[in-house]
Amino acid sequence: MIMMFGKSAEKRLLEVSRRIGKEKEELLVAEEQLVSLVNDADEARIRSLVSETALSDNDHRDASRQAKNMEIHCQQIRNEICRLEEFQNELLDKLKLEKK
Repeated sequence: MIMMFGKSAEKRLLEVSRRIGKEKEELLVAEEQLVSLVNDADEARIRSLVSETALSDNDHRDASRQAKNMEIHCQQIRNEICRLEEFQNELLDKLKLEKK
């Protein structure tokens, strides 16, 4: 019976490990996009200051909003990675206890 649970825990551990890898890949892409969006927002802010038009001010707000939304998305991915790593550690602890 212990061996069956061990195999199940090992299977879950492999799945969690795969999900962590996937989330880390997604985070890399999102962070690259964030850098671009922050740069766009900075440029829009400068254009807004120089031109002082309603259109340029709207562009600045839109660009800033997009950058903020991407930052929130990146943080959600980081939180999910932390959650999965904690679960992974719990599974590892269970496996250690089973092997004793």
